[in-house]
Parts: sequence; C-alpha cells; structure tokens
Amino acid sequence: MTAVANVSALTLQEGAEAARCDGCPTDLFGNTGVFKQVTNTILYIVGIIAVIMLIIGGIKYVVSGGDSKKVTDAKNTVLYAIIGLVVCFLSFAIINFVISALPSSDTNKNDDKKETSLILETANC
Repeated sequence: MTAVANVSALTLQEGAEAARCDGCPTDLFGNTGVFKQVTNTILYIVGIIAVIMLIIGGIKYVVSGGDSKKVTDAKNTVLYAIIGLVVCFLSFAIINFVISALPSSDTNKNDDKKETSLILETANC
C-alpha cells in the first residue's frame, strides 16, 4: 500500500512567507527592505577595501626608497583608492536617496487599513 501524505497546496506568497525567518525584512524596497540592506552591505565592503588600498598605497610610497617607478605606482594606488572612496560615497548617497523615494509596501498596507477603517466607521453611522 502506498501512503499519500495530506499536503495542502500553498500559494506562492504563502510559501515565501513560510520560508521567511524571524526578523527578516518583508519588503523589497523601503528603509528596511532587502534591496537597501544588500546594497549597503556591498558598499560598506567596497569602502573597506578602498581604505585598505589607501593604506597599502601609503606603505608602498614610504617603502619605495626613491625609485621613481615605485613612487609612481604608489601614487597611482593612493589616487585610485581615493577615487574608489568618492565613488563609494556617492553611490551610497544616490542609492539611499532613490530607495527612500520609492514607496514601500508597508505604507500601502497602512493606507489600505485606513481606507478600510474609514469605510467601517462610515457604515456604523
């Protein structure tokens, strides 16, 4: 005999909500959204790498010993690290500005609740 498990079919949204961990963000966009957290994490990592490269360039400059090729390489390392930091800060500002301008689904849910409560209050009159 084959046993058939009693499995109820879940919709895609119910399956996604069942797989979500406690404390995980529920929105894709918005101030607490997944997209903002991922981009901020990537930008922090890029910023840390740029600072490390700036330090390496400074060490290369100090250790160059007056060799013109090594001094030029060290200056280029410092220059590119500074350019990387500027790009990182600007992209951080632009991405956070755009994300804050996008509506999150939480605000839409709150608007729906306000409309529903307004309808219920009007119906009770």
